[in-house]
This record gives sequence, structure tokens and C-alpha cells, in this order.
Amino acid sequence: MPKFFGTGIPCDSPLAAFSKPYYNRGAGKSCKEKKENCRMLINVIQSLSDGRGVDWGQALAQVLSVGFVVLCVLPLHEFAHGWVACKLGDPTAKNAGRLTLNPFKSLDPLGALAILLVGFGWAKPVPVNPRYFKTPKRGMALTALAGPLSNLLAALLGAFLATGMAAGSARHGFNAATYFIFQVLYYYVVVNISLAVFNLVPVPPLDGSRIVGMFLSDRALAAFYKNQQALSFILMILLVSGKLSGPFSMAQQAVANVIFRVAGLPFGLFGL
Repeated sequence: MPKFFGTGIPCDSPLAAFSKPYYNRGAGKSCKEKKENCRMLINVIQSLSDGRGVDWGQALAQVLSVGFVVLCVLPLHEFAHGWVACKLGDPTAKNAGRLTLNPFKSLDPLGALAILLVGFGWAKPVPVNPRYFKTPKRGMALTALAGPLSNLLAALLGAFLATGMAAGSARHGFNAATYFIFQVLYYYVVVNISLAVFNLVPVPPLDGSRIVGMFLSDRALAAFYKNQQALSFILMILLVSGKLSGPFSMAQQAVANVIFRVAGLPFGLFGL
């Protein structure tokens, strides 16, 4: 699974701020006890992000989170593409029966396995015909953007639930059940952020290439797609070699920091 928080939680990370709001609140525990609970919470998040202390429970949490992503989030990703395209005048996905959240309509076994192994993958893409759009480049860009946005919204929901659980556990302590649920939510957020960031890479056939296409001239766009196989091959080589691990981790951490800050606002954990 991807580890986008590095080898620990930096002091300015919003995750580190889980320990701050509950030191002096009355919850039937001493300040020292509450600090110990907060330290335990930080250790939990660090162990998850560092990959330390892997056990069967943690592995099961990863599998469950990936399963939820494959069965619910990837169909939502593709549905978002089709829905936006339909709103912009393209009925292709609707006519093909792909304007649905049925996971078996969009399931790609190899893409699902890739999510489990490397943290990002793919589903069967919905068909889109840009000739239906009044402005094809703009229509394709908006349609493409809908997919990663759906992943970010799903990550925000997961972060909201995880943050709420963390807020309560910082006061009352973790038990085995809450720890396991927190693991599932944590990996769920990780995978969604990974999918969003990966799909925004401006290389065909990823969504980012359609977004970039809106800003290219017709001639440049034609040349861009003429070389899409070479660009895709180069991207694959860079991924396999690990050359993109650093940039991906930095992008994922930046997105995660924003998402957790926003998710923590209702609980007064940290501000923007």
C-alpha cells in the first residue's frame, strides 16, 4: 500500500494536531491519561503510514478498504465521468448502460489487483463521444475532471469519519474494534487520494491528459495523442523504476493534509 506520510508525522502535519484539543477537557480522565491516549493515537497513525507492525488485522483492513474502493468508489468514479458527459450533451454512456453504480459494469480484475498491490489502478472506462459537446476540448476536460473529484470527495468523507473516531478515541482511548475500523478508514482515504493524484497525471489515457488537452492547440493536441503509446510506456517505466515515488508521495501528502484539515474543522481539531 502507498505510504504518503513518510517515516513519521511532521510537526506541522494536521495528523499531529490530533493530540492538541483534548488535553484539558474534562472527560473523566486526568490530563496525563488523555495525553497518553493522544500519544497512542499518533503511534497508530505512524505505524500505519510507516508500514510498521504489520499483522493480519492490518492486512485485512487493507483488503476491506480496497474492496470497498473497487465495489463502490471506482463505479462512482466512472459514473461521475458518464454523468457529467450526459449533462454536457453526450448520451453515449447512458445508451451503453454505463450510467450506473453497478460495480460489475465497471470492474476490471487487473485494475482491482493493481489497487491492492500498488495503491492505484483502474476500472473499465465509460464511453465518451466528444462530438456531442458544444466545445469538445472543454467537454472532455470537465468529464475527465469529474473522476478524480469523486475520489477526493470520497476521501474527504472517509477522513471525516476517521477524524471523528480519532477525536472520540483521544478522549476515551482506543479498543480493538475502533482501532480496526480506524485502519480501514485510513487505508480507504489513502487509496482514494492515490487514485485521484494518479489519474491527474497528464499522460494518456489518464484523466489528466484530457484536462491538459483543453489548453493545447488542435495541432499540439493531435501530436500529443499521436505519441500517447510512447508517453504511456515512459510513464510505466518510471512507475516500475520508482522514479516517481518521491513526487507522488509529495503530492499525496499535500492533498492529504488539506483533506484532514477540512475534515477536522467540525471537531475543532485544526484550522486551515
